[in-house]
Amino acid sequence: MTDSDTILPPDTIVRVAARGDGVTANGRHAAFAAPGDLLGPEGTLTHGPHHQTPPCHHFSECGGCQLQHLDDESYAAFITDRVASALEAQGLTAPLRTPLVSPPQTRRRATLHVESKGGRILLGFSAEKSHAIVDVRECHILAPELFAVVAPLRALLQKLGFKRRGDVHLTLSDQGPDILVTNLSADGLAAAETITAFCERYGIARFTLDSGDGFETRWEPQPVTITLGGHPVPLPPASFLQATQEGEDALVAAMREATAGAGTIADLFAGLGTFALALPARVYAAEGARDAIMALKAGAAHGGRPIFTEHRDLFRRPLTVAELDRFDAIVIDPPRAGARDQAEALAGSQTKVIGYVSCNPSSFARDAKMMVEGGWQIDWIQPVGQFRWSTHVELAARFVR
Repeated sequence: MTDSDTILPPDTIVRVAARGDGVTANGRHAAFAAPGDLLGPEGTLTHGPHHQTPPCHHFSECGGCQLQHLDDESYAAFITDRVASALEAQGLTAPLRTPLVSPPQTRRRATLHVESKGGRILLGFSAEKSHAIVDVRECHILAPELFAVVAPLRALLQKLGFKRRGDVHLTLSDQGPDILVTNLSADGLAAAETITAFCERYGIARFTLDSGDGFETRWEPQPVTITLGGHPVPLPPASFLQATQEGEDALVAAMREATAGAGTIADLFAGLGTFALALPARVYAAEGARDAIMALKAGAAHGGRPIFTEHRDLFRRPLTVAELDRFDAIVIDPPRAGARDQAEALAGSQTKVIGYVSCNPSSFARDAKMMVEGGWQIDWIQPVGQFRWSTHVELAARFVR
């Protein structure tokens, strides 16, 4: 008898569901359960071989990580299962590669929440299924350079008299930590000097406030950039960026493989140019966010890259079939909602290959079904786990006729 033939007891956790609960062979659910755990009649868990001790003492309270109790093998299996289940829900199958998972302490972009409560500043992620803020004192996902500014930033906000609830956007730029604080007014000379002293002491690349009337940069000794495809690109405050460098590298490698040999490529939902600047071809890049496409245009010009940029809302005005057919290959990286209308046009196009990057397996599978019904097939899917220990799963896929 092989391991695959083994009949497990009905109360054994056999998989982890999309929202992070463990599921037994007889359909019972249990929070913080790993495959191989045993779920007792009254809900008690006996830990199995895939249940690890969570490294962070905030685990089970903080909503930043839901799956720290899974070992590497079972977490990778969860990522694969999320993609496979989304495909199955649409009646699809595809070759799935081994997931590429980012290491701990590599997140270079995160949004924390902040509020003043009981005379104290709380700064951290939201609690699981709650708006309450977990005042983080340790973090095993943030890059050390970003986490190092959390405690000093908490003290700064206390000193500035922060009284409202807001967000803190942290990004690790080429020049160091980039910080944007919302719902904060810091008027007067004393506040300005306090912010300057904080930024000088902790090597902050840029410090921006948004009190409700738009961005106001208070500190930026040199222009802030992010290097994409080997080219420095201006980085607007709170811009979208792949969460980890490892995740970006995995997705870029997948798109380079998917479009290999193409002379002309359309990059749809191009953002700052994560893919456009890394593809060895003539690229048309379309993006609906004006600040992002202007940054990409500047980065391409500085690097001498043959990239034509267009400010275009692809939800309101997707590329037509005739426009798509002008390119040898298409790369598309839509938001979580996917790109239903653009996928419909892709389904009818005659371009040679399509590379699809998705941060939501469910919307990807919906779009993929339209494309498969239009005569495409999924050549392969590369699952990617940038948001380690969370239920957030990404992927890259290649479609061919």
